[in-house]
Amino acid sequence: MKKRGFEVISAYQDQNIQVPQRATRHAAGYDFEAAADIVIPAFWKQLFQHVSGEEQSQKIMKPVLVPTGIKAYMGEDEYLQLANRSSNPLKRFLSLSNGVGVIDSDYYNNPDNEGHIMFQFTNFGLTDVTIKKGERIGQGIFLPFLKADGDQSSMERSGGFGSSGTNQNN
Repeated sequence: MKKRGFEVISAYQDQNIQVPQRATRHAAGYDFEAAADIVIPAFWKQLFQHVSGEEQSQKIMKPVLVPTGIKAYMGEDEYLQLANRSSNPLKRFLSLSNGVGVIDSDYYNNPDNEGHIMFQFTNFGLTDVTIKKGERIGQGIFLPFLKADGDQSSMERSGGFGSSGTNQNN
């Protein structure tokens, strides 16, 4: 019986994707690699090039999603926490746009994207950063979570990336 782990999503089966591994036996996090070459544009460059209007700037200034080609399975009372590599902000000015990513157990095999895990990056440097396929970009840590007394959540996931907490009234 499988408890928790990683699989390559079907769209990336033939693309030599590495399943996340821990770097050392005492490491908490599993290292994720980029599934494709991708450029993270410099935030400041974008800001100064596109000051034509707030609405236009918001469309252009979005974080860049870096695909991993990986999905994760885990117990119902667990989640996968996505964290930045410690060297990314220091050496490359790359920050996780959402601070910490949370992959819920019901994200696995969702109908929208099969549970494809992606890292959101913003580049606060002055120059664009190119991430190469196979380059380590972040880490995932499996963690348990607790529920509050009287928890009444009954909604089911209805989509993929960013879908939890959404409903028809939004």
